[in-house]
Amino acid sequence: MQKTTLANKATIARNWVVVDLKDKILGRAATKIANILRGKTKAIYTPHEDTGDFVIAINAAQVRLTGNKWKQKKYYHHSGYQGGIKEFTAEKLLARDPRRLIQRAVHGMLPKNKTNEHLMKKLRVYAGAEHPHQAQQPKQVEV
Repeated sequence: MQKTTLANKATIARNWVVVDLKDKILGRAATKIANILRGKTKAIYTPHEDTGDFVIAINAAQVRLTGNKWKQKKYYHHSGYQGGIKEFTAEKLLARDPRRLIQRAVHGMLPKNKTNEHLMKKLRVYAGAEHPHQAQQPKQVEV
């Protein structure tokens, strides 16, 4: 007889993971980060529970896009007022804030429900190679 064990808050062990984005393709890296945040890389993955780890993404300013996406990929923001839409390319977003490029990509790959905001709080993105989370003893993960 087999038994299915479901993870709960008492049985979940949260780890910290470092992902180096230097010369990595944005979409592929964002997919791996989203899977780590949700806990899909663990054997105890349960869809209705947050079983994922904390992710520290470093070198966000050195991420790559393929093809002409630097100039052709558009991001939009709307203020809520008439005519309040703003459009900018991936190149401008990287120049303004490289962390937002990674956050938007990962956010789009997470489920669109109440867990999305909770999962995004476990993601820390830094433009350079330095991060202040050495006390958590993060493990390096290759994406």
